[in-house]
Amino acid sequence: MQDQTADLIWREGEVPVSVRFDDPYFSLDNGLAETRHVFLGGNDLPGRFRDGFHIAELGFGTGLNLLTALAAWRAAGVVGRLHFTSFEAYPMAPQDMRRAQARFAELEGVAADLAPHWQGGAERISLPDLEFTLIVGDARETLKAWPGRADAWFLDGFSPAKNPELWEPALMAEVARHTVPGGTAASYTAAGFVRRGLEAAGFCVTRGQGYGRKRHMTMARKDRP
Repeated sequence: MQDQTADLIWREGEVPVSVRFDDPYFSLDNGLAETRHVFLGGNDLPGRFRDGFHIAELGFGTGLNLLTALAAWRAAGVVGRLHFTSFEAYPMAPQDMRRAQARFAELEGVAADLAPHWQGGAERISLPDLEFTLIVGDARETLKAWPGRADAWFLDGFSPAKNPELWEPALMAEVARHTVPGGTAASYTAAGFVRRGLEAAGFCVTRGQGYGRKRHMTMARKDRP
């Protein structure tokens, strides 16, 4: 998927780690449980799902968040199509994505449905219940040009200490500009400058119980246009 693929190594339990950012792609404890807690729970999902519901994401990584959201959509029995747009600067090679996703047996069925689409660099996937778009490049530029607006954001870049560009106030302002009124955002990080950036952008920000070794996480709602 594009020429500039992610450079990674594998740690215990088949956990991929970014060489560029020296950070794992998901929790060393349980990546699936973390995604459900932070990104689904932090955005009040699946309770808000409806036909055409749009999730946008900073940091596609292994595709775990997409698989988890689609599995939740299917389990909830929602009639219609989930829209999911992800912004990623360094896409993972298809074989690495499949290797990482294989760690999560609960998602095997969803992963199998999507696996054929990764080969050959697909950046759009259309299924009866999913419309997925991967936008490759620096999100500080690509998000500005995106015409869409999301109902919920998964803010899942690498650690703010190691990847500050994906958390800077100007980008949080773009996230807000591309969020519907009443839309939400959630992140595993509770870093002060991230929360302040979201607040300055127009979100009402709260701090929740983090997953695993993380004490807190961030939840945000856009209460004004």
